Amino acid sequence: MLTVYGLKTCDTTKKSLKWLERRSVPHRFLDVRADGVDLERLTLWAMEVGWETLMNRGSTTWRNLPEVIRENVTEDTALALMTENPTLIKRPVIEIDNGLIVGFKPAQQRELEEAI
Repeated sequence: MLTVYGLKTCDTTKKSLKWLERRSVPHRFLDVRADGVDLERLTLWAMEVGWETLMNRGSTTWRNLPEVIRENVTEDTALALMTENPTLIKRPVIEIDNGLIVGFKPAQQRELEEAI
């Protein structure tokens, strides 16, 4: 079963969930704001796809961080920031049997299609 991490209010997350439902793909959804994501899981994700891929630099939360933090972010600070502010995680993050898909653009949709 796939696990989809995102925000219930995020349009991209909603799009991915509808995509899975239309295809009758069994999945579970975890809201990163309500359910949280621990540092251990974020670290595993970063090992798989890189912390830069996970960091949502387009979010309001990112833009509201002090400039000194944004300019000097490292993997350790990024993971700590995403743990404290789950809205900094790019969405959705979809755990599949053989890996991880981050985002839901056409390339990620094709990757998911091949995985299911």
